[in-house]
Formats: sequence, C-alpha cells, structure tokens
Amino acid sequence: MTTPSTSLSGKRVVVIGGSTGVGFAVAEAAKAEGANVIIGSSQPDKVAAAVKQLGAGGFVVDVSDEANVAAFFEKVGGFDHLVFTAGDWGMSFFAPVRDLDIAAQQAGLSVRFWGALLAVKYGCRTIAQDGSITLTGGMLAHRPMKGAPVVTAVAGAIEHLTVGLSLDIAPIRVNAVCLGMIGTDRTMEMPEEMLKMFTDRLPLPRIGEPAEAAQAYIYLMRGGYSTGQVVVVDGGGAVV
Repeated sequence: MTTPSTSLSGKRVVVIGGSTGVGFAVAEAAKAEGANVIIGSSQPDKVAAAVKQLGAGGFVVDVSDEANVAAFFEKVGGFDHLVFTAGDWGMSFFAPVRDLDIAAQQAGLSVRFWGALLAVKYGCRTIAQDGSITLTGGMLAHRPMKGAPVVTAVAGAIEHLTVGLSLDIAPIRVNAVCLGMIGTDRTMEMPEEMLKMFTDRLPLPRIGEPAEAAQAYIYLMRGGYSTGQVVVVDGGGAVV
C-alpha cells in the first residue's frame, strides 16, 4: 500500500458546516495549506458570503434531507477529505428530561447525527481511498452535566459512529474532533456566567478560538496513519 501524502496542497477538501464557526475556520486553514475547498451549508446567504471571503467553491445542502445530500455530493464529484461540523446546539437542547421538547430534539438529531451519517453514506462513494472523514463531537460525551442528557448522548454517539465507520469503510480514514467551549457566534450568545462556569476551572481558563480548533481537523486530514481516533480540543477540561 502506498504511503499517503501529508500535504493538503492541491487536495479537494469538503467542509459541511463550513460557512460559519469552526467549519469556516477549518475551510480557511485548509485553504491556507493549499487545498481546493468546497463548503456546504443550509443557508444560501451564508454560503455565498463564505465562498466570496474564502475564494472557495460552495453549494447549499440540507443534511436532514437524504436526496439533497446525495445531490450535493453529485455536484462535488471526486474529492480527498470530508469534514462535518454542521449542527451547533441551540439552548433548547439544554433541558432536563422531564422538560424535553422531543420534536426539537429530533430536529437537532437530524443534523448533528443523522446528517453526519448521510454525509458519510454519500461522501464515501466519491472520496479518494487514501482520503479522510472527520466528524465533530463534544466534551459532554465525557463530562456530562445535569440538564443536558440528549447533548451528552449524541456527542457520545458521534464518537462510537467514528469507531464503527473506521472499520466499515477502511482504508478511508474516519476520525472525530471532540470540542470543548469554542468561541463561535452561537457560543458567544450564552450568558457570561455560564461561559465562566465552563472555563474558570480549566488549565487554560478561557474560551478556545475557532482557528485553534481547526488545527485538529488539519492534523487529522494530514495524519495518514490515524483512524478511529478522537482528538480532544478542550483547554485541558478532560484532565480536571
């Protein structure tokens, strides 16, 4: 088997969720590495703005719709790396089980979990065999908190999905990034007291920058001998 190149120069990198937040930072970092970037997102205005800012390609995609995801990858054609960051959690997901709005939870899962699975289902058909897929989870999978049972469950499910897929579609590599508190637009809408609750106890007591988180995705794209792994980017929260 040929050893894959660690360079992203000239590679085609698809970032679903790439119009904002961590996804945009990943697209920007991949572009800086010389990759040809294609972003996908559900909001046409944000796709257009990100494409213009990055000098990248882009298409609108609704990852909760299987036919739409299939059509997206038909437009993309062959590519080398897929990153999935879509599905930022809104505050409606943080509620004790007795108060859960089940319809809202199901809608969120259609992006965060089922959307990721659909992206892999159709993306793995045209991705390079020495390419990679990187999914996105969160630290609640390892440090659950009261009032967030669904978020915790889905974050854990992404990690288990990563492990299963790494065997199922090998030699395509499948990994995940487990994010702590990263300063996306959605995160910065949270009350300051809540942000402090999450960050004050950390060895690095601050919110992480999207550009810092993006480097984990870049590593996993370039790291040709890593598969079935979860890279944690959380300011040291896993050790305290």
